[in-house]
Amino acid sequence: MLACIAYYQPITRGELSSFFGKEVSRDLIGALRSLGFIAAGPRSPTPGAPYTYVTTKEFLSHFGFDTSRDLPDMEALEDAGLLSKDRLLAGEFPAPADLDDDDDEISDPETRESPDNGAG
Repeated sequence: MLACIAYYQPITRGELSSFFGKEVSRDLIGALRSLGFIAAGPRSPTPGAPYTYVTTKEFLSHFGFDTSRDLPDMEALEDAGLLSKDRLLAGEFPAPADLDDDDDEISDPETRESPDNGAG
């Protein structure tokens, strides 16, 4: 969610919820605010004028950026296999096994064949 705020700021909690397809809790927003990573941005021009959220200098400093322009390009992250925009939009995040390039390994132990292939 923090990456979403960083790339799409200023963004409302409602927009974040739409982005991820589920409610973003106020507790999560509060936790990110208490860490100093996000702050209230300008009020949204949409009906009800909800608050927006933006990243802070603390966020930039913590992750080693001077400005938000220093954030890696999304396409570069996708090309490096570190981000999938489609999966991010679907609210899916890669499991560690998904990051492994070894597709020969079967991850379900019940379907794994024994090393002797039953010859023993």
